[in-house]
Amino acid sequence: MKFMSDDPLQIAPDVMESLEKKGVSRRDFMKWCTGMAAMLALPSSFIPKIAEAVLAQKPYLVWLEYQDCAGDSEALLRATAPTVGQIVLDILSVEYHETIMAPSGHMAEKSLMDVVENQKGKYFVVVEGSIPMKDNGVYCCIGGRSALDLAREVCGNAAATIAVGTCATHGGIPAAHPNPTGAVGVKEAVPNATVINIPGCPMNVENLTATIVHYLTLGRLPQTDNLGRPLFAFGKRIHDNCERRGHFDAGQFVREWGDAGHRQGWCLYEMGCKGPATFHNCPTVKYNGGTSWPVQAGHGCFGCSEPHFWDTMGPVYKRLPNVPGFGVEKTADKIGAGLAAATAAGLVLHGIGRAISPKKKDEE
Repeated sequence: MKFMSDDPLQIAPDVMESLEKKGVSRRDFMKWCTGMAAMLALPSSFIPKIAEAVLAQKPYLVWLEYQDCAGDSEALLRATAPTVGQIVLDILSVEYHETIMAPSGHMAEKSLMDVVENQKGKYFVVVEGSIPMKDNGVYCCIGGRSALDLAREVCGNAAATIAVGTCATHGGIPAAHPNPTGAVGVKEAVPNATVINIPGCPMNVENLTATIVHYLTLGRLPQTDNLGRPLFAFGKRIHDNCERRGHFDAGQFVREWGDAGHRQGWCLYEMGCKGPATFHNCPTVKYNGGTSWPVQAGHGCFGCSEPHFWDTMGPVYKRLPNVPGFGVEKTADKIGAGLAAATAAGLVLHGIGRAISPKKKDEE
């Protein structure tokens, strides 16, 4: 596959024919590449590079599932076209995924180990679910081996491991107090592995796509924060981009589910929204093909992309009393009262100004 030399965005006919057979038009493909460039904050000059990288390579990928609900696999399978299902996983050689693969038993395990042994240092691993450490990892076993043992071998020999979902990144709900199985995230279980974390419950499949595209295009994983999360997806608080932020600034808060403020889309901070303390790109990327996300649908964020959110962000419907950064450490009542007073004062002054202006004009 090569792009035609006279136009870097002109896809060769044989490649275009292959894409169209899979239901992907040239327009959709280039729109997707443009979206990936924007999401990764890359200049438009990278659009043809992304297109070429995605169509030219076919690296191996294995998908491991441990202590999980399969929510991340479900998110992947429900990705809308053209995203992971029709493009990224089509150009990746997915050799092992317990939930969707055809082989079973010994044949399935052989598929996994063939990649580990023959593609050492070249393949990707996606891990879904936490890894139990207590009692030598006996609480999660696959093919007679513990998840801990498998992860150390498979992730330890990979080019890169992508931990998807909050269970794989930080232990998630299985690691919530009292954590009976000693559940942890991948990086804690396999410290020597190259791991990038894409938390969320479930993860947003667009973030997985963009991470893989970044690696294929630039030959390296994207820049991360101190928790190993890609900055393009987790560099800003949910509160920073929330469509209800204006209501927060105006002191307009939902006080009860279904009240007038709730029906009008006011801020959900008082109802327990953890957006001011949560870093994720939910408001800009959204879910279900970019149609919506929890806050847009009327439910507050409960901080699922943050470490140990179940213990530290709860109760779900109680607001966080102290969130440093921009005045949220004040109670919502004080914020609302202060802003309301300031607004009222502004209106009074505005009225006085309007009253004085005509008078001055008359005097002239």
